[in-house]
Amino acid sequence: MSHTLFIADLHLCEEEPAITAGFLAFLRRDARQADALYILGDLFEAWIGDDDPNPLHAKVAAALDELRLAGVPCYFIHGNRDFLLGQRFAKSCGMRLLPEAQRLELYGRPLLIMHGDTLCTDDEGYQRFRRKVHRRWLQKLFLSLPLALRQRIAQKMRAGSKQANSSKTMAIMDVNEEAVTHTMSRYQVQCLIHGHTHRPAVHRLTVNGLPAERVVLGAWHTEGSMIRVTSSGAEPIAFPL
Repeated sequence: MSHTLFIADLHLCEEEPAITAGFLAFLRRDARQADALYILGDLFEAWIGDDDPNPLHAKVAAALDELRLAGVPCYFIHGNRDFLLGQRFAKSCGMRLLPEAQRLELYGRPLLIMHGDTLCTDDEGYQRFRRKVHRRWLQKLFLSLPLALRQRIAQKMRAGSKQANSSKTMAIMDVNEEAVTHTMSRYQVQCLIHGHTHRPAVHRLTVNGLPAERVVLGAWHTEGSMIRVTSSGAEPIAFPL
C-alpha cells in the first residue's frame, strides 16, 4: 500500500552510536518502501553550522542521498536543536527544506506537519528564547564566529536549557490545546502531525466543529518512532533500533 513516513527527534550525536545505526538501518529498510520521508526536526542533537566537519554529518548526508537516488524524496522541517541547518547541508543530503508549518495533501486528505515547539505557548521563557535565536541577524552573526567558539557557546546554551527545563512542569513544556486548535483551524486541517514533546500518542479533538486528531511522534531514545500515513489515516509505529 502506498504510504508516507514521518520521523522526528532522533537527536543524533557521536555519543549515541546505537541511535545512528538504527537510523541508517531505517533508511535502508523502511524508508526505501515509502513514497516520501519527512523529518520533522531535531534530527541532530545540536547544529552549529553547515561547515562543521563532524564525520557523523557526512555519514548521515550520504545515507539520505542514497535514499534520494533510490527514488524516495526527503523533506526537512527545522527543530529547536537544529534550526541552523542550512541549504548547503540539505543539498548534500538531497533533501528539501520546508517552512516551520507545512500543509500537505496526501492520499486525498489534507494534513499539517510541524516540529511542534511553537505550539508550547505556556512555556513563555522558551518562546522568548526562540524568538531571539530566530532573528536572522543574530544567526548570521553566530555563524560568522570561529567554529571552536560556536561549539563552546552551543555547549553552554545546552547546559542552560537543561537546567531551565529541570524546574519546569511537564504540562508547561507540552503543547497548549488552544494553540493546537487555532493552528489547525487556520490551516483548515483535521489532522496534525508533530514531534518535539517526546510524548507519542494520538489525541482526539474537535476543530471547526468536526472530529480531528493530533498525532505525536516519539523520540528515538530506546526505540525508533515513526508515523505511517496511508489513505486510511495516520498510524504511529514504534520499532526496535
